[in-house]
Amino acid sequence: MNASDLIDDLIAKLTDWRGVTFTNIRKIVRDADPEIVEEWKWMGTPVWSHDGIVCVANAFKDKVKLTFYEGASLPDPDKLFNNGLEGKKWRTIDFYKDDKVNESSLAILVQSAVNHNHAKVKTKIKAHGTRSTVQKKSAK
Repeated sequence: MNASDLIDDLIAKLTDWRGVTFTNIRKIVRDADPEIVEEWKWMGTPVWSHDGIVCVANAFKDKVKLTFYEGASLPDPDKLFNNGLEGKKWRTIDFYKDDKVNESSLAILVQSAVNHNHAKVKTKIKAHGTRSTVQKKSAK
């Protein structure tokens, strides 16, 4: 199975509100960046990447957690991040049963994370003068 199929399977097993929330988050992430790549890492974690990890999602008993790998470096004018605020890198959004997903603000946050990754790649290219094969593929 490829990563998208594994994510489909994970969501299908979430037969309560978490499956609905997870599906909605996934759609927002994918719509925010049509070039985003779905991956399956760490023995069962959905990951979305574009020139690096953008965000990671996990379903827990009482919440769905969306973690932005470089969240501490991202603007969050609508205060979506509600956990991990002290960290130097990661920031998370914990969604609970009756929470509404702010779709437009989440899409902007995803786009900001992708832009942040692009800027990091450009800085590495400038410093090293070349791009790796993996970076070339993901930039297309």
